[in-house]
Amino acid sequence: MIIKGAQVKILTGKDKNKEGEIIEVDRKKFRAKVKGFNIIKKHVKTTKEKKGGIFDKENFINISNLKIIKNEVKKKKDNKK
Repeated sequence: MIIKGAQVKILTGKDKNKEGEIIEVDRKKFRAKVKGFNIIKKHVKTTKEKKGGIFDKENFINISNLKIIKNEVKKKKDNKK
């Protein structure tokens, strides 16, 4: 099962045969974001709080185009005594 923090290999597309870490998973649409891959340009309008411009960000990849390499996820330690 693909979960956040797992190491995957991309099987198709412009980033084929590259490896990365999953940063977000959308299970309803069977998609995942891989850190540093499938980069798109996002045009953001200026508002009172934020400055606008063109930003690079990761886009979703279909889960069927990913292969799990390592499914080891760091677990938090409980300090209960």
